[in-house]
Amino acid sequence: MTNSVSDVVSAQSDDPVQSAFFYGTLMVPEVFYTVCYNSKTVPDVIARQHKFSPAILHGYSRRRVKSADYPGITEDAGHSVFGVLAEGLTKANLDKLDYFEGAEYERRIVRVKVLEKVGEVTEEGNVEGEEKEAQVYVFLQTQRLEQKEWDLEEFKREKLKLWTRGDYIFADCDPNEPATVAAAV
Repeated sequence: MTNSVSDVVSAQSDDPVQSAFFYGTLMVPEVFYTVCYNSKTVPDVIARQHKFSPAILHGYSRRRVKSADYPGITEDAGHSVFGVLAEGLTKANLDKLDYFEGAEYERRIVRVKVLEKVGEVTEEGNVEGEEKEAQVYVFLQTQRLEQKEWDLEEFKREKLKLWTRGDYIFADCDPNEPATVAAAV
């Protein structure tokens, strides 16, 4: 495991903690750790700072991005997106996530429902609990979205190993064009 001291320090900063709703590759904690800490495994002190819970975001739909391993979401009344509420994020985490998501996304504030019970893929059997505020990355280039739903299990089977290498450089990441941050909705 190769975590730098600065990665550990940034995780323990005095920044107010925030939450984010992840609906794609970042639903897998190892991908989150790779993006934020340059390693798919982190020391227990860092892992304990983050909590990952199943959640649902209403009023959006998720689609595959053409020629990519990841999805995008767009506002879509009457639809919902299953994902993960990640709690305990610092400003340093959000800065790294903005860089990772790049200019294809805009970070927005939304309200998600934590799932007390996860039902079927069709959402039948979900039991919604507490509503919480979270950051989410909304895809801006809607013309690049396929009509097909993105599949987490397919990603885990076919692509996860590539996404959790500490030396992996994400092709579309440009430090001069991080994700934008929209005003609260």
